[in-house]
Amino acid sequence: MHSTSTVHEEPAARAGLHLAHAEAPSAHSIWKTSILFTLVTALIFGLGYPLLLTGLAGLVFPHKAAGSLILRNGQVIGSELLAQSFTSDRYFHPRPSAAGNGYDATSSGGSNLAQSNAKLAARIQGDIDKLTAANPGKPVPIDMVTTSGSGLDPDITPDNAGYQVPRVAQARGIDQDQLRKLVAAHTAQRQLGFLGEPRVNVLELNLALDQLSK
Repeated sequence: MHSTSTVHEEPAARAGLHLAHAEAPSAHSIWKTSILFTLVTALIFGLGYPLLLTGLAGLVFPHKAAGSLILRNGQVIGSELLAQSFTSDRYFHPRPSAAGNGYDATSSGGSNLAQSNAKLAARIQGDIDKLTAANPGKPVPIDMVTTSGSGLDPDITPDNAGYQVPRVAQARGIDQDQLRKLVAAHTAQRQLGFLGEPRVNVLELNLALDQLSK
């Protein structure tokens, strides 16, 4: 009885084995499917998806999608997103920059100096001493003497702008209260009421300052 069962099971097992071999995909088929899948997904997510989002951004947010450029008389004079160097007493100054030789958009980055670094400490203290001598009795806002991580931060704090008001007012012969109102008008509040901090875009403020002086 046992031997008869074994004899009948062996052909069935062989048939199942042959069937399994017949159903197994070939190595060529696997490679072909993998390559096709890679090409299709690369086209969809590497080309189609970015182009779709770029097109939608250009339609819905054309100003931001173009780089938030600021135009005057048809000429691009800067971007809302990038700091520029202002050194004249007649203008508000941005934060210090360690990007390249300063405010270099091709060399974005910080100084990589630790807080304990003697060179960094000496530079900060020297800046504090200069600012204190020009505006004695007032604490120096921290963003006036420290760089941002990118070196291209276009914004300063309202305290920073307020600290510079006496210098700019004296250089331009403008009433300080008038300048403080201008700073307040160009102070952006927290997004949605809780994201970020109040900030002043230096380039936009200086452009408004030039308009005020005309």
